[in-house]
Parts: sequence; structure tokens; C-alpha cells
Amino acid sequence: MKAIITRSRRLRGTPFTSRIEKQGVKSYTVYNHMLLPTTFSSPEEEYNHLKKYVQVWDVSVQREIEISGKDSFQLVQLMTCRNLSSSKDGVCYYAPLVDSNGGLINDPLIYRLSEKRWRVCIADSDVLLFAKGIASAKSLDVKIFEAQIDTLAIQGPNSPKIMEKIFGDKINQLKFFRFDFFNFNKNKFLISRSGFSKQGGFEVHVDDVKAGLDLYDHLFEIGNDFNLKPGAPNHPERIEGGLLSYGSDMDINDNPFECGFDKYIDIESDIVFLGKDNLIKIKKDGIKRKLMGVKIESKSINVSEEIPMISSEDQVIGHLRSGAFSPKFKKIVGIAMIKKEFWKQPQKFNIKLNNNFVLGEICNLPIE
Repeated sequence: MKAIITRSRRLRGTPFTSRIEKQGVKSYTVYNHMLLPTTFSSPEEEYNHLKKYVQVWDVSVQREIEISGKDSFQLVQLMTCRNLSSSKDGVCYYAPLVDSNGGLINDPLIYRLSEKRWRVCIADSDVLLFAKGIASAKSLDVKIFEAQIDTLAIQGPNSPKIMEKIFGDKINQLKFFRFDFFNFNKNKFLISRSGFSKQGGFEVHVDDVKAGLDLYDHLFEIGNDFNLKPGAPNHPERIEGGLLSYGSDMDINDNPFECGFDKYIDIESDIVFLGKDNLIKIKKDGIKRKLMGVKIESKSINVSEEIPMISSEDQVIGHLRSGAFSPKFKKIVGIAMIKKEFWKQPQKFNIKLNNNFVLGEICNLPIE
């Protein structure tokens, strides 16, 4: 008997839930207290389709925390180790958020709408409370709330073609990690060149439910010409591409150096952010572990907790945090936290899956 998820105000659907259920969604996960579709057919079929054509994903679970007011920049900078002092309107900034210990709180895209208005598009953790706590402790003059925004991701090689059909030539002039406003049916949408895949695409930020549903329906009305299908963030595709998932690959017990975010950490300038002193110390001492890729000689896996990886000398060399079968490599690919003395590649290991030990090896990210 299959278990079902009981919905409530604590576990919300999205404006597009009724559409995707009619389209045959097979499974969900829970993300930011909301339902995130995970499969419509099989991960392998969706992987192959995503790499060739175009998909529409309901990623409304990517909630947006809006911060505005006189001290809004000060608050946003306090939250992230990335230097935003030269930030510009219309740009998306990938910005690790850290606590006072230097632990990762989230890894959002931060959108600068204006000098005094920002949106933090979050992964799976409660950034709203984090931001409110800092603002209260520092007596900052800001307004903080969860914006009523729902997001559609259009991902895959055919995404520029279908988006151009709807929004015109201007949409393809949008550079990676930039955003602008575009019209459809007399409604304005904030659209960014971004998304949780390596296949290229866009994210459409919907602030009017009816307008969003009209756009969703129109995408599928014209979609046959582009081989458009509903889809969801694809686990093997994002692992191969080295796209990290907060809560799976990393959490508050990890620091941004361990996760390979060095280029987003500014401890040299005079910017002020939480945990800066601790990150300076971590940098000076050097990290003792880091996230790396792995390949495992198996075809099935379910990672719901860290799985130890064992060397030939029976030492624990690290822990697997995410894994999925890769149609490209015909084996499991994964992301693991590896101890420093075992970073050398190709480091072999054994790992227990389905009550059997199987062989694996460490590799870099992205996985090639």
C-alpha cells in the first residue's frame, strides 16, 4: 500500500498543482513546507528529454523573501559572505547565507530590484525568520515578508525558442543571471535567465495567479512544436552538473569553503557580515573536508541519510549525501563530503547499498 501525503495549511500546494496533477505527476517531495513535483514518468526518461528538448517545472517552492527599506542593503549584506557593495539592478547574485559560526543557512539567488528593494529566492530553509531575527537584533529600518510569488522554470535546449515565440526576440538578449520584465496578454512578468539545470533556461516569477495560469496553459497550447513536457528538477542531471542542493548536499553544519564557494566569499574587504571572523579563521587553518563527486558501481540507490564510504583499509573516508542513477555513465553518480587525506583521485572506496557492499571512486565536480 502506498503512503499518501496529507495536505494542510502547513503543507501547501501551488497555483499550478491542479494542472500538473491532470498531467500525471507521479510523486512529490516536501520543500519549504510546499509540494514539489519530482517525477511524471521516470527520472531516466525525463533526464533524456530535458537534455534534448524543453520542460516546464512548477518550482513555486522556491520562495522569495522580500527585503525593502532604508537599511535593506545592510541587512542583505549581513546575511551573505558575498560582497554585494557593487551590485546592480537587474542582476541575480548567487550568494551563500551564513550564520555567526560561518555555517551555511541557505544558498539563494538574490535579486536586486532597486537599491532599497531586494528579493532573496531561497532554497529549503526558513530564511524569513533568519532575516527577521537579524533585523530585530540590529534595530534595522526594513520591511521583511514572503512575497506572493510563484515560479515556473522553462528548462532545456529548446527553451529559448519557445520563450521567443511568447515574449519576442528581446527575451534571448537576456544574459545568464540577469532579469528583466516581459509582457504576455497585457500582464508583466519578471523573468530571469536561470534555473536548476545545466541545460539552460528561464525562470518566470508570477505575482498574479490568473496571469500565471494563462501563461502555463499557453505554453502547452504551443508546446508540441518544441516537444514541451511537464517536468521537475532532475536529480542525476543536476548532480552531474555539480549543482548543489541545500539540505541534501550541505546544511548549517557545513561552511562555504567546504562546499566550494570560495569565489563567493569576501573576507579581504571591509564588508560586514555574520560569521566573517570565523570564516577568516577557517580560511587560515584550511578545511579538513570538502564536497566532491563520486561514481558508484550500482544502478539503484535511495539516499535519505548520510552513508559512510569505506577505504580498502576499513577507514571512513567520507559520507555520501546525494546519489542517483546516471543514464550517461550507466551507474550511480553522487555528491559526498570527503576527508582531506582522501581527496586524491581516483580514490576507490566501498559503500553499503541494499545490504551489499559495492565499489565506488571519487571524482571532481562537475562529474565528467
